[in-house]
Amino acid sequence: MLRSLSALLRPLADRTASRATIRPAPDMATFAARLEVLDKDPFLMVADDTLRLISVFDDLKYDRADLDMMSGPMRRHVVGKLAPLGFRQVSGSVIENRTEDIRMLFPKYRALGASPFDAARDTPRRAQDYYILTPTQVACQIIDHYPIEDAVARIKALIVKHPINLYRIWDFLEKTDRHNGFLPAIGHLKYVQREAIEKEPLKTRRALR
Repeated sequence: MLRSLSALLRPLADRTASRATIRPAPDMATFAARLEVLDKDPFLMVADDTLRLISVFDDLKYDRADLDMMSGPMRRHVVGKLAPLGFRQVSGSVIENRTEDIRMLFPKYRALGASPFDAARDTPRRAQDYYILTPTQVACQIIDHYPIEDAVARIKALIVKHPINLYRIWDFLEKTDRHNGFLPAIGHLKYVQREAIEKEPLKTRRALR
């Protein structure tokens, strides 16, 4: 008798537990509006709402041999600025807002010579999560996800706030139609970026230390 009653109650308990673990989908429109506060910080930028990319200012000038990776001070700055929005660092690569079920992800470390186009390749995310990237990595994501004209326009908006390593991008462009189509725009983007870093607010900005 007891075994029969237990068998009858088990499906009900399973359904109750299942319902308890279901969380409502985040209100991304409301969250995106709140996230705009990051744009007031000179070192942070919501670089693309659609691709959910956050850029962290790296430097003003680059060499093609420069490392493209998130430094400790860059990471700490992000963690501190996201804290008022309800985020807490839960691992070396994840900052999470558990209430809203949204995560900010630092890409996993890759070899020093790895392509910036592959920065997020080994860091899967859910539909509501964001990547936190260097400006150069952001530009590579934009190149890979937008038509050429749109990509160039978006990168121009990026580099007047967060300059990128155009030399490194050039070196890692692949022999594809998309990358070949972007190649002619690099010269123009170099000019736009050079003009931007020769005047304020970029002129006197320094990398996070």
